[in-house]
Amino acid sequence: MTAQTGAGRTNQKQRTRMAIVAAARELIGTGAEVAMPAIARAALVSEATAYRYFPDLPSLIAEALAGVWPPPAEALAPVADSADPVERVAFACEFLLRGVLARQGSVRAMIAATITRPEAVPMRPGIRFGLIEHALLPLEETLGVTDPDAFTRLKRDLAVVVSAEALFTLTDLCGLGPDEAVSSAVRTASTLTAAAVRSAR
Repeated sequence: MTAQTGAGRTNQKQRTRMAIVAAARELIGTGAEVAMPAIARAALVSEATAYRYFPDLPSLIAEALAGVWPPPAEALAPVADSADPVERVAFACEFLLRGVLARQGSVRAMIAATITRPEAVPMRPGIRFGLIEHALLPLEETLGVTDPDAFTRLKRDLAVVVSAEALFTLTDLCGLGPDEAVSSAVRTASTLTAAAVRSAR
């Protein structure tokens, strides 16, 4: 094999990989169900080929989502000047859940995969944690100093509410529409934060 032939094959593999990732990203953007067969069809490759590049759906979704979500400071830029943690948490919660709704097919696929395969959990983006940390910056010098255990509990409590799992519980099991579900989660996150703020005074 010549060096040129080897380079050509390497380039072809790279193009195939990029096509699979691009197809996954496009499908994710529709909010529809995300599955390997559909991605392979969109990328014009066989399902077997797709699996040669990505051993499972979570690894492909993780790569396709890389860079899609903005960093926390950018996401919370509209409330950057607010020192009110309740307002900031409410914004962060709505931002996350609206993003989940827009990409819910991929989020559901990732949750399903990590429930059946706990070892795949590290592939989940964990967007909520950065958003919660950033939203609670005004409390770092108050509650974070006077009662660090309570501050940690608040972050943990918010991680339950500011989450795709909470959103899907409200839509799938409680029968709420998307907007109602987001409002419910935002209200709960705000209530938790307001209670913590009162305790810090």
